[in-house]
Amino acid sequence: MKLRILSYNIHKGFSLTNTQFILNGIKKAMKELDPDVIFLQEVLGDHQKNKIPDWETAIQFEYLADTVWTHFAYGKNAIYPEGHHGNAILSKYPIIDWENLKISTNRLEHRGLLKARIQDPISGKEVILANTHLDLTQRGRDQQAKILIHHMNYEGETPWILVGDFNDWNKKISPKIEQELNAQECFKTLHGKFPATFPSLFPVLPLDRIFVKGFTPIMAEALSGPQWRNLSDHLPLLVEVELKNLK
Repeated sequence: MKLRILSYNIHKGFSLTNTQFILNGIKKAMKELDPDVIFLQEVLGDHQKNKIPDWETAIQFEYLADTVWTHFAYGKNAIYPEGHHGNAILSKYPIIDWENLKISTNRLEHRGLLKARIQDPISGKEVILANTHLDLTQRGRDQQAKILIHHMNYEGETPWILVGDFNDWNKKISPKIEQELNAQECFKTLHGKFPATFPSLFPVLPLDRIFVKGFTPIMAEALSGPQWRNLSDHLPLLVEVELKNLK
């Protein structure tokens, strides 16, 4: 079983400077990449006060999934009078079940861990997909790293993929996740460093991660071409992984 995976903080469909609504461009770019599974952060699940020209839908993850990724899950985290946003997982593989776990550490940052279980229809093997977006503060990230480690350890020997915007610019929590979960960060495994993904125009901060357990990373890239620099404030990560032959 091989998986082509995309992780992307889409900034609620807006460009780096918040001056352009470019959800159509994000959708087109994702279709061209044709990943098996997409992990999205900062995606709108509802927005009632719509003042954006040419807005296709207030439910962004359904619009992006379209007819390509027919299975999806959404974790509502930040709730406000006009709507809510959170994390989403889009998949070509059937999603057996999913849950959204609250991991907020303060009243200002509403965070969650969205976990979904998919199944390869050919082999019948199950895989855990986990998507998150961590705090801006180090104290919050430290607390959330402990929560993530606890929840991923709970999965036992089931292979898993843990993805998201970790805001780990100083690389303090990623080594803990790697060591305590016996996991690999795909880009670091293949290139010897974490990927710089923010800001998209001049990426210098390594904020985004794709950790795996039970998989072998084959390819990992931070998509930094002109097309991607004009979409969102983050660069997306694209990886390919292969399921290990576990006994």
